[in-house]
Amino acid sequence: MAGLTDRVPVLEMVGVSKRFDATQALGGVSLALYPGEVHALVGENGAGKSTLIKIMTGVHAADEGTILVGGEQVTLRSSADAQRHGIAAIYQEPTIYPDLNVAENIFLSHRDRGVAVRWGRMYREAEAILARLDVHLDVRTLASGLSVAAQQAVEIAKAMSLDVRVLIMDEPTAALSAHEVAQLFRQVRHLTAGGVAVLFISHRLDEVFEIADRVTVLRDGRLISSRPRAEATPQRAIQEMVGREMSEFFARTEHRPGELVLRVEGIGRAGAFAGVSFEVHKGEVLGLAGLVGAGRTDVALALFGIAPAEAGSVELDGRPVTIRSPREAMRHGIAYLSEDRRQLGLSLPQSLTANITLATLRRYLTRLRLVDTGAEHAVAERFRRRLSIRAPSLDTPVERLSGGNQQKTMLAKWLNAEPSVLILDEPTRGIDVGAKAEVHHIIDELARAGMAIVLISSDLPEVLAMSDRILVMREGRQVGMFGRAEATEEAIITAAMGAA
Repeated sequence: MAGLTDRVPVLEMVGVSKRFDATQALGGVSLALYPGEVHALVGENGAGKSTLIKIMTGVHAADEGTILVGGEQVTLRSSADAQRHGIAAIYQEPTIYPDLNVAENIFLSHRDRGVAVRWGRMYREAEAILARLDVHLDVRTLASGLSVAAQQAVEIAKAMSLDVRVLIMDEPTAALSAHEVAQLFRQVRHLTAGGVAVLFISHRLDEVFEIADRVTVLRDGRLISSRPRAEATPQRAIQEMVGREMSEFFARTEHRPGELVLRVEGIGRAGAFAGVSFEVHKGEVLGLAGLVGAGRTDVALALFGIAPAEAGSVELDGRPVTIRSPREAMRHGIAYLSEDRRQLGLSLPQSLTANITLATLRRYLTRLRLVDTGAEHAVAERFRRRLSIRAPSLDTPVERLSGGNQQKTMLAKWLNAEPSVLILDEPTRGIDVGAKAEVHHIIDELARAGMAIVLISSDLPEVLAMSDRILVMREGRQVGMFGRAEATEEAIITAAMGAA
């Protein structure tokens, strides 16, 4: 944006450093946020983004450096301090109160308005704030019934009610559909039109370059670059984030798939999906594409026995099978890497070793029913090397690992089960570009080794690049099957949206 040097930053960090024990999380980082500007902050997991945000919001205190608000030096000792200076944050998972209505959530932090609640005034002011965002919600509706996108709109309205000057948005689009992302971006533009500075953090570079006015890159806790969007490119940002060239972001090796492994005929479950049929061969990657809510994950849950199919048939290696539980699925050689690694994929407090052997623990029991820890560690070390899992030790709790290394740990857990069919549900969601490229390389390596893979992803370029064939779903129905040669972004989107 023109003329930034003529204006005073609403928030400025100068030479900020922070160390946690032996880890230098931030080293001399400087950052300036200007009124009416969307400032994107990008970097791999572990680059220092979260630490910088926590210093801005008063959660952590900087070891060195200066924080200025409106040109005046301030000390932020708590989130309440940050709030008083007009600094607020919203995160990937909204933190609203489900048992309160929309208006109550918006004004919950207004402790200076006395004990008595002026309900009529509160509802009117809530409606006025939402109108400024062009959001249409019944302010008397309980928050428990809102979509994630609506919950985020309520959190933005809450920040506006507190006269926010700086709004930090940390991965706000991770759980949103394309339509909901567009709605969120309209809300962001309403904010910046009113003079609010927005700090936007996302792993989705296409969104960054759509919404941002300025792009700043962090790597290993240090500022690498900060430049206007017109002077930045996604390719340049990726190179600066990972510190190396990323000439081939998606990697697939050409090879011929082998014999048939999995045949699915007309499977369905009432209220979720119906009439889905496909085949997967050895060494083949079958992509499942579609909008959020199209039923792709429901198909995966049926094949893994979490929510079994009620209709249709499944054959593995030419034999009919019935799958009513994950244990049965694993016995038939099917593994499922869930899209929710924190809730369904990993035991976060446990060690790297314990997570890698979690699905196959019986293999490591001695005749006395004790765990052979030596055998466990040997297997874990083999997968740590094979998948380049970066961790201080095999005994490190998984919750301390970056998102990309958590994802690779979950993948190691299922590879250790030696499946013949591997279902990958959003395998690169929420991980940085370097880890994403590593996961793509692993997928390609597994396919070349003959594994049959079902890839579910909302990242359309990823599906197009990594899949041999693509099945498209819409509203619980199969609406198309495309070979690699005929699959284009336009064809997949047309099928997924039902456009003519």
